[in-house]
Formats: sequence, structure tokens, C-alpha cells
Amino acid sequence: MLWQGRKGSDNVEDRRGVSGGQVAVGGGILGVIALVLNLLLGGDGSNTQLPLPNQGQPMSTEQKAAQDQEAQFVSVVLKDLEDTWQQLLAKEGKDYPKPTLVLFSGVTQSGCGNASASTGPFYCPADQKLYIDLSFYDDLKERFGAPGDFAMAYVVAHEVGHHIQYLLGISDKVQRLRSRLSEEEYNQYSVRLELQADFFAGVWAHYEKGKGYLEANDIEEALNAANAIGDDRLQKEAQGYVVPESFTHGTSAQRMYWFKKGFDTGDINQGDTFNATEL
Repeated sequence: MLWQGRKGSDNVEDRRGVSGGQVAVGGGILGVIALVLNLLLGGDGSNTQLPLPNQGQPMSTEQKAAQDQEAQFVSVVLKDLEDTWQQLLAKEGKDYPKPTLVLFSGVTQSGCGNASASTGPFYCPADQKLYIDLSFYDDLKERFGAPGDFAMAYVVAHEVGHHIQYLLGISDKVQRLRSRLSEEEYNQYSVRLELQADFFAGVWAHYEKGKGYLEANDIEEALNAANAIGDDRLQKEAQGYVVPESFTHGTSAQRMYWFKKGFDTGDINQGDTFNATEL
């Protein structure tokens, strides 16, 4: 992705190396689906209040400096996401309150409870913030075999996709179903929510291409990341078999399909995963 030398977002809160982080405003809605759906592990609200010390992981000046390029990169990505979604939602007659991207190291506080590096990036609607420990960049490359800057851009765009769902009232509608459905039934809605966030990430990528910012292998990097973090692949690697009824994010094939559909169409109205007969 062509990003160096471009303006980053003003909506970045850098808590890296800050002891305990800062307490995010809001809170009290740990059950909401979009607030803790971490991209990797299929977690839900019951797992966010972890018994973690209320301390940020110490980070030396040298360690922080080594991450500064990655921090600038995600800031540029966030700025592009802001510009794209502001324009797209304006066409729908809607405003786009910009979310804040919180960079942290180790553990911090969010409006949805404790955030840690182990939960992966996530979006919290209680404070409308995205939380990312930049060590996840290394996890993508080393643990999941998904290198490339656009793999990380896809992750940021996916979490902003959850912000879009919050603004459109979609995540609230899904959450209201929770008490009326079995866990297996609710998981199906969770999958559709996640696939729609993948679709929205693809829509953003569509407009990045139109601006001339994409390089030859960028979409392949995003698709590789989507493939690497499908529920079926993660379960197969972790336990040797898959349990489809426990899926919360979608299979590798589904995640790639919906990202690619968003990229190909660039039309936010083509991403109704909830009424799609086949995912």
C-alpha cells in the first residue's frame, strides 16, 4: 500500500507503555456483540473481563520507536477510512462520527472492560474506540502466515466495519436477539455480523484502489489474512477438527468471499449478510 508521506488521522490515542492506560468513557455493556468480537479467537462479551493486572506492559523508548512506523501506518489507514466512510454515509443521508484508534501495549482499559494483547484487535461501541496492540502485526506475519502491510490494513478496516454496524444500528439489533436464542442460533448471527464487517473492509479497499493507493499484491495480502483467521482453519489448527455450530466469525472461504464482494462492488447496499441465503 502506498502510504508513506501521507497524512495520518488525528483520532489516535497512543497509550503504548503507559502504566494502566486510561479509563475509557462509557462501559457497562459487556454483552453487546460488536464490542469484544476479537478478530482471531471468536471471543464474546463473557471473556472480556479478564483477571489481568491493571497495568500497561512496560515499553522502553527503543521498543516504542521500533513500532513507530507501524503506528504511523495504521494512522494513515484510519484517515483513509474516515474519508471514505464519511463520503459513503453522506450519500445515505447519515453522519459519520469518527472512532478513535487506541494503541496500547500489553493491557489497557476500554469502555467494554479490560483489553489485552491476547484478545486481538477489537471495537468497543461503548466508547466508539478501536483497540490494537501493535504486536498483533507480528502475530499476523509469524503465527498466521499473513505478511504484508495490507493484511494489517484489512484488520483495521474490519474493526471500523463494526463501527459502521454500530452507527447503522445493526449490532444493537443482533444483540437484542441474544436472550431469545440458543448459543448455537446466536452464533449464526455473530458469523453474519463478522462477515458483514469483512464486506465493509472490502468496500473501503475498493475506493483505495480508485485513489491509486493499492499496490500489486495488496488484495492478495488481505485475502490471505482473511483465509488465515477463518473459524474452520483456526479450530483445525488448534484441536485437529472443526465444530461448525461454534463458529462465530465464519469460515476462511466465507471471509474471503465477503471481503472480495465488497472490493468488487464498492456498494454498501450489497452487503446484507443477514438475508443472504448462502454465505
